[in-house]
Amino acid sequence: MIFKKFGIHVRVLSTAVILISTSTLTLGYWGVNIINQFVTLRFSQRIDFMTQYLALNSELGILIDEQRLLKGLAQNMLGENDIAGVVIEDKRGRELVRETRDIPGPFKTAGKWVYLSEPKDKNNPMSRINDNHFDSERIGRVKVTYSTKGIEDLIKKMTLRFILIALVLILISCLIFYVISKSLVTPVILLGKIARKVSLGNHLIRAPAGNTPETIKLADAFNEMLDSIALGRKTIVQAYEKMAKQETLAEVGKFSMMIAHEVKNPLGIIKSSIEIMKKELNIPRDNIALTYAEEEIVRLNDLIESFLMFARPARPNFEKIDLNRLMDQVIMGFEIQYNSDKIKIKSCIPEESFYINADFDLFSRGVTNVIRNACEANQGQGSVDISIEHRNKKWQLLVKDQGPGIPKEKLRKIFEPFFTTKSKGTGLGLAFADQVIKTHGGNIKAENRLSGGALFCVTMFSSLKIEETQGILE
Repeated sequence: MIFKKFGIHVRVLSTAVILISTSTLTLGYWGVNIINQFVTLRFSQRIDFMTQYLALNSELGILIDEQRLLKGLAQNMLGENDIAGVVIEDKRGRELVRETRDIPGPFKTAGKWVYLSEPKDKNNPMSRINDNHFDSERIGRVKVTYSTKGIEDLIKKMTLRFILIALVLILISCLIFYVISKSLVTPVILLGKIARKVSLGNHLIRAPAGNTPETIKLADAFNEMLDSIALGRKTIVQAYEKMAKQETLAEVGKFSMMIAHEVKNPLGIIKSSIEIMKKELNIPRDNIALTYAEEEIVRLNDLIESFLMFARPARPNFEKIDLNRLMDQVIMGFEIQYNSDKIKIKSCIPEESFYINADFDLFSRGVTNVIRNACEANQGQGSVDISIEHRNKKWQLLVKDQGPGIPKEKLRKIFEPFFTTKSKGTGLGLAFADQVIKTHGGNIKAENRLSGGALFCVTMFSSLKIEETQGILE
């Protein structure tokens, strides 16, 4: 349970430290033991060799009982390191020579028998070292007492150095593994922090790529998951917006029907009554009060018509029509309506035809709303440029105004129902245009021009074959 409280970095690092330390100390233990055995063996072999050498050289001194010779051999032996004492005895165990010196212990004793034998090579007494003396006569014995402190100090020093080297290796290995572990764990920790930020509402943040192929793949998969979540969230938002729009349209439909029933008929009666009053009472046509009343009646009637047209659009009656000739008629109406020096309609319509399947009246109303919006944006002055471009089966209508443009934060809402930037208006004109154009398989976009004003682009596509358009021309 306690181990679960630690993070992955601590777990990985602690596991590595335990494994590295265990492995290093185990190897060190066996290494020290092997070195200890090797050094001890070599030291024992050295003492054994010197004892054997003393035994060979003591043969003559024991035979003739020459103690000075034996004493010289013993003193020469004491000149060697670690030799604390030498005893030479005859075959009856009587001490012939005992030489000692004071050196620190602990001590051990090595002994060899002295045999009477003839050398194989009289000129080389050492040739007797490996002779087999089992059948020879024992004439004496040598005992060598030696100190093991030197070899024990050497082993302790080597052990201490080995431990220090092992600790340094452990420390270096842990540092290296810490760096490697941190580089591996950091991307995972970063992903956790990013996930927390996403849960707090930051849906734009993305995980940076790691420094290894695995962490790069992990970051890519995590980012793909965030992109998928963002796409799903966007889809859900769009679905809710669509549902809200449909609910709004349903309410508009109900409201429009109520208006049509409760308001439109009384407006018609009021208008007819005003006409009768003007005739019976000989009221001049330029009477300001009645003129304002008639204009407001017309405005209210147009408002009701807009509600009805958007809430209950007519089912389109598709037929093959020439969009360029349709635009000629629409622009001609605007040229007559805005026939003044303050605002001008500039148009560029190609002479060649472009045929699509469309409802002539419905499509005319849709593009009329777009051009009217441009004229109203000019606020009664300047010019509205209308141009058409088409190539192959793609047709584009470009409407440019010289108004103040559309605020960036409102640009994406410009085609939503009841959204308007004007002080007067229902916000249904462009929404109706968008509805009609999409019904005909096209699309409409709006953007601000660098030179000022707004640009509306209507794009349509023709599904007619060449032979169908040729039949129309004929």
